[in-house]
Amino acid sequence: MPYPWWAWVLFNGFVMLLLAFDLGFFHRRQHTIHLKEALGLSAFYMVLGLLFAGGVYYFMGAQKGTEFLTGYLIEKSLGVDNIFVFVLIFSYFQTPPQYQHRVLFWGVLGALIMRAILIITGAALIESFHWIIFVFGIFFVMTGIKMLWAINVQPDLENNKLIQWLYKYFPIADHYIAF
Repeated sequence: MPYPWWAWVLFNGFVMLLLAFDLGFFHRRQHTIHLKEALGLSAFYMVLGLLFAGGVYYFMGAQKGTEFLTGYLIEKSLGVDNIFVFVLIFSYFQTPPQYQHRVLFWGVLGALIMRAILIITGAALIESFHWIIFVFGIFFVMTGIKMLWAINVQPDLENNKLIQWLYKYFPIADHYIAF
């Protein structure tokens, strides 16, 4: 760990503060998020990320700044595929718009943890087997095509094997509960 422990605590504390601020201030009441609000919040967080990139560039040098900015842009582009996944999930489970932010918030937090695991695993696979990039690409194209076919199809939740398994092993409500 080339940086002092307090720098990591400060950074992670700031990230936790942003998460708490987002959930506790911006979205303390459940409501439908309209395009203007979504664009404003997205712009705020993008500017924050670019300011951090500028700080890395200034304090740690051009190479580290460029590396951070490259990673940031890769993460942004990877986030676009998440939009499709969340739209599919919200459509499939018929999530009402006023609950989508809370579901999305906790989903994104879980996705960040899983993404870290997948990035490490994917990087190791690509390093060892470069051809696997094509397998990943085909998977995303097939997922997109399947989503296009399912746009106007009502999901059959009663006969879904995953849903049946979840009901069997986890305490799940069959309606939305405001919390």
